Amino acid sequence: MKQTGKRKRVLAISSGGGHWVQLLRLQPAFEGTDVTYATVLPSSRSDIEGDFVAFRQIPDATRWDKFKLPLLAWKLFLIILKARPNVIITTGAAPGFLALVIGRVMGCRTCWIDSIANIEELSLSGRKAKRWSTLWLTQWKHLATNEGPRYVGNVIADTEDADESADAAAGIER
Repeated sequence: MKQTGKRKRVLAISSGGGHWVQLLRLQPAFEGTDVTYATVLPSSRSDIEGDFVAFRQIPDATRWDKFKLPLLAWKLFLIILKARPNVIITTGAAPGFLALVIGRVMGCRTCWIDSIANIEELSLSGRKAKRWSTLWLTQWKHLATNEGPRYVGNVIADTEDADESADAAAGIER
């Protein structure tokens, strides 16, 4: 990845599957930044490209295999230390949540975007992310409250709504 001193640095991180797909839909918001993407599947490297983009594979860990969480946390700490992001953006789940915690302790701004799959209530990680998020978002209007999370759009709606979501996520850094 090419890097310049004036460009903002973003760590965009998620689990695999739908979380990764949703994160990729935010790519237009990262225009003009140095982006490090991190996810659990090495094959996801082929989903990203560009001169100012890096990719890191991370171990997968969930609440059902907690013994993997320390290794994941260590790997995330090293990635954050090396990438020195100004902001960490995640669509979840456990890897994204841990990245927010570590990043926030290290002084990064953070953005949690709860998965579009959580229609009835916020995800467990999403509920816990409130404490560690500079910007805490849901992709469902009916889940937004005055105390948060905020709703500014979603990644599968019409293009205008998805653009608003990406702009809000990027806005915490601008």
